Amino acid sequence: MSSRHRASDPPSAECQSGYRRELFHTLSQVGRALGNGNRLELLERLAQTESPVESLAHATDLSVANASQHLQHLRRAGLVTTRREGRQVVYRLTDTRIIKLMTLMREIAETNLAEMERLVGKLFADDDAGGALEPMSRHALRAALDSGEITLIDVRPEEEFQAGHLPSAINVPIDKLEQMLDRLPPDQEIVAYCRGPYCVLSHEAVQLLRRKGFQVRRYEEGYPEWKAAGLPVD
Repeated sequence: MSSRHRASDPPSAECQSGYRRELFHTLSQVGRALGNGNRLELLERLAQTESPVESLAHATDLSVANASQHLQHLRRAGLVTTRREGRQVVYRLTDTRIIKLMTLMREIAETNLAEMERLVGKLFADDDAGGALEPMSRHALRAALDSGEITLIDVRPEEEFQAGHLPSAINVPIDKLEQMLDRLPPDQEIVAYCRGPYCVLSHEAVQLLRRKGFQVRRYEEGYPEWKAAGLPVD
């Protein structure tokens, strides 16, 4: 039998087992990269807009060196990519499927880990226990936007809003909300949203606006989840 013929023979069972093991080992690189809370927080920030490492470090209370190290782990796993802008290295998500992956992780954890419920309760301890602040679902928000029944406000910083936002949203950064109350209709329901389910900005906005007498709720997800669902953005 010629060597050329032998090269076309199917791999042995032993070789197939080795290839499968190598495939799973390669796949585990993604899991290892995601297995760190700091990296998940960096991914949440990058889900809003691309950013240089210095900005990401500041936003997540990490040193630049530490943030860079975490970002390199994410890059090796194919979760982020980079481009140069002058002397800066700017990071961005490789694609929106990463947002879907993080959403799935969150849903599994919230369903199966009792600790998640306790921590969410502590994070949003100031929310109304009576349920008055029940969040608005994606389906309900789409219907309300189509009917023009609500005023939608994006309480993220301006640079994140400019990078992309939900249709018809008004940018009212949380640190300027009290100075911009005159832009909000007193006779129409307001819905606030921010970076995602664990972002506190929309909760703070709802509490402040309710104290001011506005009818207001929050969107239960955020800009990244809306975009990842294939819904229109501006």
